[in-house]
Amino acid sequence: MRIIAGERRGMKLLSPKSMSTRPITDRVKEAVFSILVNSCSMPGECKVADLFCGTGSLGLEALSRGADYVAFVEQDKQVVEILEQNIEKARFGERCEVISADAFRSGAPVLSAEEKFDLVFVDPPYPTTKDISQNSRIGKLMIILAGQIKQDGLILVRTHKRTVMDDEYGLLEASRRRSWGNMTETFFKLKGEESQETE
Repeated sequence: MRIIAGERRGMKLLSPKSMSTRPITDRVKEAVFSILVNSCSMPGECKVADLFCGTGSLGLEALSRGADYVAFVEQDKQVVEILEQNIEKARFGERCEVISADAFRSGAPVLSAEEKFDLVFVDPPYPTTKDISQNSRIGKLMIILAGQIKQDGLILVRTHKRTVMDDEYGLLEASRRRSWGNMTETFFKLKGEESQETE
């Protein structure tokens, strides 16, 4: 794994020897960020949350590309240690915060009532997304996140390609779906925001 673009382009990321995380491949990460940049959803000076972040690949990529701030949320303490090493290696410590918590409960911890997130990455373990109903763990998380993003904010949820997220969760609606290999990214916006066709 490495940072693809921006001020830390090419920097290799440390990763655990175990299979406790599911790192996103460089090819898929590049495709995801290309979509974000082309849709103006990944401008500089944005505030990002990386939930179930593992070693921080997505959040660190956002920082390298100019994000103002990233909140990393990860529950596994051993993985958090590697995440903190990656942050130190990239020298991004002043622009981010590591929160050791269960993201299903915390969501994206908001900075303040007036200062919410522009972009949220949600990458839970696949077994926890087998049930994607409104009352499931992921469904309840989506309800929480609707109150933690800006009016024009965006939420990306990564699941196995066999899992098809609902089109709506409370105030959120799916605006795009893209699949690569065995994974799918579903893009959500608040209802009323301009939507794009699903793919």
